[in-house]
Amino acid sequence: MARRTIGDIEKIWANVEGVKKLSDRAVGIGPFGIGLDGLLTWVPVVGTVYSVGASAWLLTQAVRAKASPATIARMAGYLGLDSATTAVGEVIPFAPDVVDFFFPGHLMAARALQKDIETTHWVEANEREARASGDHDRHLAEMKRKPGLRRVIYLHD
Repeated sequence: MARRTIGDIEKIWANVEGVKKLSDRAVGIGPFGIGLDGLLTWVPVVGTVYSVGASAWLLTQAVRAKASPATIARMAGYLGLDSATTAVGEVIPFAPDVVDFFFPGHLMAARALQKDIETTHWVEANEREARASGDHDRHLAEMKRKPGLRRVIYLHD
C-alpha cells in the first residue's frame, strides 16, 4: 500500500469542499443555499440514491483522513438525520422533502471533517519509529506550539 502524504490529506479536504458545495451550496441565496441534495429530493429514488451515496463517500473520506471517532460520529449524526427525514414521509407527505430541501446535512458533515483535518498536526512518518528515535516528543511540542491543533497523526502507520 502506498504511503499517505500531506498532499493526500489536502486532496481529501479539497474533494470534500467540492461535495459540500455541490450537495448543499450549488446556488447561494444569502446565508442559505440549495444544492443537488435538496433538488433531487423531489425526484423519487434518485434523491435517495444521491443522498446516501454522497453520505457514504463523505464517511469514506473521513476514514481515509484518519478522522477522530468523535468527528465520524458527528458526521454520521448529521448524515443520518439528513437521510432519516425520508422515513417521516410515510406519515406526513411532503414534509420530509421540505426538510431535506433545507437541511444541509452534507455541508455540516463536510465542515466537521474539514475542521478535524485543520486541527490535526500531520506527520509523514511511522509513529513507532518516531517514538523509538525520540521524534515523537518533538512532534508533540510542535503541535502544542501551534494554536488550534489538537492531535498528532502519523500518515505512514
